[in-house]
Amino acid sequence: MPDTPALPAAIAGELPRYAEGLNPPQQQAVLTTEGPVLMLAGAGTGKTAALTARLAHLVAMRKAWPSEILCVTFTNRAAREMRERVGRHIGDAVEGMPWLGTFHSIGAKMLRRHAELVGLQSNYTIIDTDDQLRLLKQLIRDQGLDEKRWPPRQLAGLIDRWKNRGLNPADLDTVENESYANGKGQHFYQLYQDRLKALNACDFGDLLLHMLNILRRDPEVLKQYQQRFKYILVDEYQDTNQVQYLWLRLLAQTRKNICVVGDDDQSIYSWRGAEVANILRFEKDFPGAKVVKLEQNYRSTPHILAAASGLIHANSQRIGKTLWTEHTGGEKVRVIGVWDAPEEARRVGEEIERLEREGASLDQVAILVRAQYQTREFEDRFIQIGLNYRIIGGFRFYERSEIRDALAYLRVIAQPHDDLAFERIYNQPKRGLGAKTLEKMFQHARLTGMPLAAASLQLADSDELPKRAGGTIAALMRDFLRWRELSEQTTPAELLRTVLDECGYTTMLQAEKSAESAGRLENLSELARAMEEYETLGDFLEHVSLVMDNDRATDGEKLTIMTMHAAKGLEFDHVFLPGWEEGVFPSQRALDEGGLASLEEERRLAYVAITRARRHCTVIHAANRRIYGQWTSSIPSRFVEELPLDHITRETTMTGGASLWRANWSESDDPFAHVSGARPERSNQRGPGWQRALSTTYETKPLRLKETTRSAASFAAKPRSDVTIGARVFHDKFGYGTVTDQEGNRLEIEFEIAGSKRVIDSFVTLAD
Repeated sequence: MPDTPALPAAIAGELPRYAEGLNPPQQQAVLTTEGPVLMLAGAGTGKTAALTARLAHLVAMRKAWPSEILCVTFTNRAAREMRERVGRHIGDAVEGMPWLGTFHSIGAKMLRRHAELVGLQSNYTIIDTDDQLRLLKQLIRDQGLDEKRWPPRQLAGLIDRWKNRGLNPADLDTVENESYANGKGQHFYQLYQDRLKALNACDFGDLLLHMLNILRRDPEVLKQYQQRFKYILVDEYQDTNQVQYLWLRLLAQTRKNICVVGDDDQSIYSWRGAEVANILRFEKDFPGAKVVKLEQNYRSTPHILAAASGLIHANSQRIGKTLWTEHTGGEKVRVIGVWDAPEEARRVGEEIERLEREGASLDQVAILVRAQYQTREFEDRFIQIGLNYRIIGGFRFYERSEIRDALAYLRVIAQPHDDLAFERIYNQPKRGLGAKTLEKMFQHARLTGMPLAAASLQLADSDELPKRAGGTIAALMRDFLRWRELSEQTTPAELLRTVLDECGYTTMLQAEKSAESAGRLENLSELARAMEEYETLGDFLEHVSLVMDNDRATDGEKLTIMTMHAAKGLEFDHVFLPGWEEGVFPSQRALDEGGLASLEEERRLAYVAITRARRHCTVIHAANRRIYGQWTSSIPSRFVEELPLDHITRETTMTGGASLWRANWSESDDPFAHVSGARPERSNQRGPGWQRALSTTYETKPLRLKETTRSAASFAAKPRSDVTIGARVFHDKFGYGTVTDQEGNRLEIEFEIAGSKRVIDSFVTLAD
């Protein structure tokens, strides 16, 4: 236990009621009201209690009116919690605190008052992400760029990054300018800002950037707010980006009564623009600042805290603190080595079932992963053994949009009758097929009783659609026929990779060049890995159907699966941390992009993950992972080696063996060749035959492909008996004409104005 800091002499007597339950460092942070204060609050050390008590103290001691205090949080949930807690201390006075809220809400309130200074009106509109993408898409088209090569989402990400750094178009350097459209980044940024002003609108990034520009350019406005805010309080200061940091520093320069609360060891959001340097240089920005370290942890056992502290000690960019607790006993952090990812999921499932038998609540169990794609193995396993679970901060694996898109392609390949799947992907990625084309396709499908895919193919061979749309649909249908043929010659996993590459889906995500798109690509790679376990596409789709249709309970206890990033601020009795291998965690992509700085952030993420645990923490690493059809050996994460030995127990289980052998590898590729009896009999049996035509049918109970000899032409509806060669007809688009030729339900018509066209008889009526 560290030495207890002395309270200021003036306040060392009787404590106010709201400070009585706080420990000495918390009390010091509350009662030291004047000058800059850095409340360095470790995980689970009660920083929210200290922050709300400080806010109550400022009002109760009449240091300032509620309207003279600026209190900034990062989320609406945190702002609501803060308001409720302060209200319990000071009652109705909390209602007079208009400047307690998120950065964006406070920025918007300020900007309403001074909008004209940046060329806006006070009733400006705040556009959302969808509106932003539509606007950028228009600008890209107007400038004659190929939006596939230069996606709007990529430009949106760059603009957001520039605004987070407080950069206006004129502030971009050569490197930033070259980051989009070969040196047109600044040009498009300026076009976008000009268009927003013309619309009397701004995006979320503008709410702070515009106010920063106003405070920099207008001394009177800056002075007004510096005088108004007698005290400034900032929560989660380690998560501030550059524009937030500059905004706060300007507002605090006169009085310097700013108290920031944060933990440099929990700065894990650099990909959102957060800069750990902001909290590290607080004492330099505000000389003479009082640093109060909250180190008494109320959450975890001594072994968990010691393991986390020993790990984070390897970081060089930190202020430094040591967490401690009055709790005694508790288990050491377990480090378990397993053979591969399937065994990892089996082992975690067994451990959770054991905890259930011992009386643990599933609500107090969490699995924290580095990347979303890691959840798939656990979801499959838990559905198999009947463990209820929830995904926090994202969708279940098979419910994610990119996974649904990929599955839709596979469903159409397996079953051309699947109209829902075809509707989902006929224009995904974008092919220039709009709502009117889809309406035509549905209309013809209803009139003829044909599946949507077959109806679209027939329409493409007529003049019912514009030539460009017809050509696009015909090309897509040729692709599906080729993919269906390929499905007989390759594995389901390889089929998926081919489809995603050839349809342009992979290229679409790669072009976006964002963290979100990179994660979606990882999820698709994990989908392909999941498919490697299945001999046929039908078997895999049957598995997915069972997973998606699983009758999950809507109530009752559920274990939680989430990413480490999403877990920040939460706590659980039992925490499992899988995938602690080099390349998975720390993430190889993060290391490649950010070097040493990213490594330290990954280590902070490990620290956050461990400190979510109250009673038990289990770290797991696998010796092998299957990547693109090949087993790849993995080594434990460097973070495993950095855990202090006195506070961990090691265990290795290698029970995978023969059950892992699911693919037809050569002996040279066999990672188990040296293990006696590890290799089972290989099966060369293919699934049921796959018909190449559009007519392949697909049963759902059970899901199995069956052969059929029907061709695509057999889908054609019977020709109308009342429409014959020589008949005069009317068409909604082409007008009046005369039938000159007929083949089934396809007509050749000489129209009076449009000339000769090929149409389908269901689209014409007999003329009077």
